[in-house]
Amino acid sequence: MPPAGVRTPGYNPRAVGVGIVHLGLGNFHRAHQAVYTDAVLADDAAWGICGVSLRTRGVVDALAAQDCRYTVLERGPDGTQARVIGSLREALAGVDGAAQAIRRIAAPATRIVSLTVTEKGYCHLPASGSLDRAHPDIVHDLAHPGAPRSAPGVLLAGLAARMPSGRPVTVLCCDNLPRNGALVRGLLLELAELRDPALARWIETCVAFPASMVDRIVPATTPADIATARELGLDDAAPVSTEPFSQWVIEERFAGGRPAWEAAGAQFVADVAPFELMKLRLLNGAHSAMAYLGCLAGHEFIYQASSDPGLARMVERLWNELEPTLPATPGIDIAAYRRDLMRRFRNTALPHRTRQIAMDGSQKLPQRLLAPARERLAARQSIDAIALAVAAWMRYASGRDEHGHAVEVRDPLSARFAAVAAATGGRARDLCAGLLAIEPVFGRDLPADPRFAGPVQRHLERLLAVGVRAALD
Repeated sequence: MPPAGVRTPGYNPRAVGVGIVHLGLGNFHRAHQAVYTDAVLADDAAWGICGVSLRTRGVVDALAAQDCRYTVLERGPDGTQARVIGSLREALAGVDGAAQAIRRIAAPATRIVSLTVTEKGYCHLPASGSLDRAHPDIVHDLAHPGAPRSAPGVLLAGLAARMPSGRPVTVLCCDNLPRNGALVRGLLLELAELRDPALARWIETCVAFPASMVDRIVPATTPADIATARELGLDDAAPVSTEPFSQWVIEERFAGGRPAWEAAGAQFVADVAPFELMKLRLLNGAHSAMAYLGCLAGHEFIYQASSDPGLARMVERLWNELEPTLPATPGIDIAAYRRDLMRRFRNTALPHRTRQIAMDGSQKLPQRLLAPARERLAARQSIDAIALAVAAWMRYASGRDEHGHAVEVRDPLSARFAAVAAATGGRARDLCAGLLAIEPVFGRDLPADPRFAGPVQRHLERLLAVGVRAALD
């Protein structure tokens, strides 16, 4: 018997077949796409998930020991709801070799390959969206196509193994990237052209790349989450904690069938772009701003940062700049959406660390803040709040907090940031110029535009001189 008050699968997980291969077996996937899939398996058992962890095997070992089942803890103001998920039927550690994942992608039953590998996992240049051909993993994958390391390399190897059968397949990106379906298609075709032009032609014909927008706040698992599961009577080494809210908007473009995710609340639309931009800019843009400013101001969690009056006012100013860059979003009241976002940010039951959100800023800023900055500059509009958020990232990326203590900057370009900070000695003008010169992040246009570089430098000077709180005041 399941523990009282815990929702369990309404089907036999061991009778479920694998129809989806998912690259990136992190908390977000397990609290989002796997939950939507779990909700529809009682009606169609063909869509179980094979999850592939590309970087570590810890979660794979933990899940394998419990038949790949785990608990989702929905934490909100009214308490915690627990649900056991059974849609994950297999867990593979790609870090130990991608052969099993490649075979799964090529298998006849597989009809969807989905991804949540974070922005940096695509080995691309964020400013341009093109493949980073100098990326060490891409260099390795081109030299060793049968033993890839990167997510694009594993995906391409699986598609190459599938090509002789001619079976169509859908690649569904669920990461926070602009036009993510088209972007991943472009990266795969670019990589395929370097490896085998015939493979590129097959991908153009037989592989669908729908766009999608995903939204749910999912922090890293803590010992408290494991303790909560235990208190509920669940022996779970890999629970996931999340908020009650969840949204998934998907472009209706699939090559070989799909689960009836709409029965679980997903929205299928002809154009994801309005939803995607709204989420990337209002939620993710505010998240980044609060992460850097909040961390520098001493806030460990987002609910603390969003409740800080000065930071809350700054977020509203940022939203006032970002909202005019958004197209009309069908069925969405932007004012209500902003109010709901602030309530979600202030959910004290969900401690989301500012340092977790601050990771990989070089991959996140281009779509969250820099793209709308370009649009506002083109329209001759102010970018003051955007510039402050960018300056806060620079202050954070310099590697020292306001008290002179070292900050762990987790970013693919962290060594380059450190070199700039060391060479400039913390001088605002030089630090700003050095970081703006990183073309994969800022491109060539923004550093050369005084309407952008000027406000960023002024805000950075003030952050360095008086600190976050005084700068906000």
